[in-house]
Amino acid sequence: MTVTARGPLPAEPYDVVIVGAGVVGCAIARELARRPRLRVALVEAQDDIGQGTSKANTAILHTGFDAVPGSLEARLVREGARLLTAYAAESGLPLDPVGALLVAWDEEQLAALPRLAEKAERNEYRDARLLGPAELHEREPHLGPGALGALHVPGESVICPWTTPLAYATQAVQHGVDLHLNSPVDQVSRHGDTHTLTTGRGTLRARRLVNAAGLHADTLDRRLGHHDFTVTPRRGQLIVFDTLARDLVRHILLPVPTALGKGVLVAPTVYGNVLLGPTAEDLGDRRATQSTAEGLTALRAQGARILPALLDEEVTAVYAGLRAATEHEDYRITAHSRDGSVTVGGIRSTGLTASLAIAAHVAGLLADATGLDLGPARALESVRMRDPRPSADRIAADPEYGTLVCHCEHVSRGDLRDALAGPIPPRTLDGLRRRTRARAGRCQGTYCGPAVRALLEEATRA
Repeated sequence: MTVTARGPLPAEPYDVVIVGAGVVGCAIARELARRPRLRVALVEAQDDIGQGTSKANTAILHTGFDAVPGSLEARLVREGARLLTAYAAESGLPLDPVGALLVAWDEEQLAALPRLAEKAERNEYRDARLLGPAELHEREPHLGPGALGALHVPGESVICPWTTPLAYATQAVQHGVDLHLNSPVDQVSRHGDTHTLTTGRGTLRARRLVNAAGLHADTLDRRLGHHDFTVTPRRGQLIVFDTLARDLVRHILLPVPTALGKGVLVAPTVYGNVLLGPTAEDLGDRRATQSTAEGLTALRAQGARILPALLDEEVTAVYAGLRAATEHEDYRITAHSRDGSVTVGGIRSTGLTASLAIAAHVAGLLADATGLDLGPARALESVRMRDPRPSADRIAADPEYGTLVCHCEHVSRGDLRDALAGPIPPRTLDGLRRRTRARAGRCQGTYCGPAVRALLEEATRA
């Protein structure tokens, strides 16, 4: 098991190098870990997995009911939803099948609902049904006035966006995939049958290359001589409300979608908070993940219409993420047989749902289009992500689980210890928060911050 964050990189060529350790890159690494004959590396520019788009999304497990029928995205989201639902149960990933309501607020939106129901049928989702205003308000009694009807999509769920890629990556490294962090790819060239990747930590060589670089996938693609798409960063700002707001909403409340995306929603999270967002702002800066006063004001105005009482609740946090939008409606997943590479671009917000199906698709492209001999497949030993909730049995077995450090989220010293000693340990406070939720609660670390920092520093010195 090899996870590195500093020092020289291995000189021996890999069979496959995957660039980008977001949820899709981690899923591909996990899929290739099923092939013990292959030597595989997962390379990430930042100091942890899931540091880009994957850490800052709305965490919805989509049914694909509103995808473009017949598209690659529609197929992979549909397959991915089935696969990830089963994987969540197997691995202990937090998932809540709350269902969704696509709410119409004017006559034009109301007229669009039957077309969306027909679209769902074409996407092989047959459980959607139309609701009138009376049933809609019975289902969501805190909904704002003026809603005319809705499309009920009971199969939509919410899931944990941080635990999912961590589970994939953990399985991958436990089955022989090398993970190299702090390794931004600055240049790439091909000599004979081998790619040479120049990174911030030295050189890597690979017989096959998978470009899952997210916001930078088009840049890496161009370095390989391909010009298939251009990424335009699309910022999504979100507001996180306190867990006391959870009783205000029973479903994911979706707007009628537009060309820019699925629009501003109100959604519960698996941890009991309520999300409002995201915005959809096309930008030129691929690092512009700051929140803005204008964006948050616009979100609050839309939230006041959707769920007026929500604005009386406490705000726990705000955050923003960037989606890799392109000029194309569909995913840009392309095999380049001449140079032995596969590009996985333009995935946007449905990548979490589709991740396992994308991984299987990419493995097939590596075999069929680039000639990679995958070798025999094996079953992976399952990984079980720890439930951090206190329990008498856990405390009896180890008193450290009874010593709370983060009282807001009930995170114990034992939970923090386990995360810091895990197969892919965090190197920052934010990484530790994504693994345990320490500092993610009502006080945002005001109470527990010093103790959490001390434990992190002690672990990183060891």
